[in-house]
Amino acid sequence: MKKLKPGNGGSDSLLSVEHSELLLLHLQEKTYRYVKDICAYVKARFSVNYTVSGMTKWLQANEFRYKKPQGVPAKFDADKQKEFIEFYEELKQDCGEKEPIYFVDSVHPEHQTRLSYGWIFKGVRKTIAMTGKQYRMNVMGGICLTNHRIVYEQSAQVNEDSIQSFLYRLRKHHPGHYKVHVIWDNAGYHRSRMVQCFAKTLGIVIHYLPPYSPNLNPIERLWKILHEQVTRNRYYETFSDFKHAVQYFLRHIGKKKKLLRKRINDNFQVLTPANFAS
Repeated sequence: MKKLKPGNGGSDSLLSVEHSELLLLHLQEKTYRYVKDICAYVKARFSVNYTVSGMTKWLQANEFRYKKPQGVPAKFDADKQKEFIEFYEELKQDCGEKEPIYFVDSVHPEHQTRLSYGWIFKGVRKTIAMTGKQYRMNVMGGICLTNHRIVYEQSAQVNEDSIQSFLYRLRKHHPGHYKVHVIWDNAGYHRSRMVQCFAKTLGIVIHYLPPYSPNLNPIERLWKILHEQVTRNRYYETFSDFKHAVQYFLRHIGKKKKLLRKRINDNFQVLTPANFAS
């Protein structure tokens, strides 16, 4: 850890190692939007005057970066998440390479310009056209982490019928008498008796994630890549253009194995209250 030295100089104004450690812990617990507010905290807490530029250098040296926090559901159960991870690890060992495991969920990309952060010239007010009337697509997809194989199907809406159609497509990709495992959330149509019975006739075994646990479903990371590459900071004049871009992504993303292996894995992090910051 580097000691904190004000930008206006003066070795006598260095924070002690103890105070530096206290500041580091404080910044991990509390998220500040402006560096000037951190300067004010340092002055009030440790009686050290400090410039914005100096604090910025210290933050960067201590591995802090200016970025958005990640939103997570507040009603998760940490114990159930741990239980699921233990169950999943056992399932992987039992299945080996014989029985594929797919993480499944739906995504609903909208024909709507999604503005996002990006590097723009200082002083330039960059503009992007916004869409008017909004339409959306409904896509159900699954990813197998063994080989990062992706199966997807577009439908008019996500319901029991479209889910059964997706499961049928998934099974067709795996002809044979071995089982195929599907892991998804607790949405009502996922727990439908009709869907469960249909999956059983196909030799598909359904497993459910703990409630409020999108962090345990790697398909969510695929949808994130979709938005990064197709929807963010992009304008599509027509819904047809937008739909074509989404479909092109879905058809070709499975070929980018290096990207998928890097971004999508099962190194799950269990959410705990300690992960939350004010």
